[in-house]
Amino acid sequence: MNEEIFLFDTYAIIEVINGNKNYINYLDSKIIITDFIFAELCYNLIKENVPNYEDYLNKYSQFILKIDAEVIKEAMKFRHRNKKNDLSMTDCIGYIFAKKLNVKFLTGDKEFENLENVEFVK
Repeated sequence: MNEEIFLFDTYAIIEVINGNKNYINYLDSKIIITDFIFAELCYNLIKENVPNYEDYLNKYSQFILKIDAEVIKEAMKFRHRNKKNDLSMTDCIGYIFAKKLNVKFLTGDKEFENLENVEFVK
């Protein structure tokens, strides 16, 4: 999967950190994240008391792309249309941003499994 670009959600990053072998093929891909995903990652690594969490934060901070207000508005419309699926704000923003960038949204969150433009990996 070399040279491919994916917008990694927090789930995907945590799986990579935890050594999930199903994510090995994505390690050479170009990674994009949002600042919302980065914030969620920070919180999860601190909450789980991950050793050397600062190293992971330093690594993933370089992949942040800024999003504009239009992406956020579209993401909240998407979230509202799919409110029965209980999608997180962060995931909706990431998903819509990935679509705007024309890259796949890499996740293992079951709520996204059958959506277009998603690379679903457990």
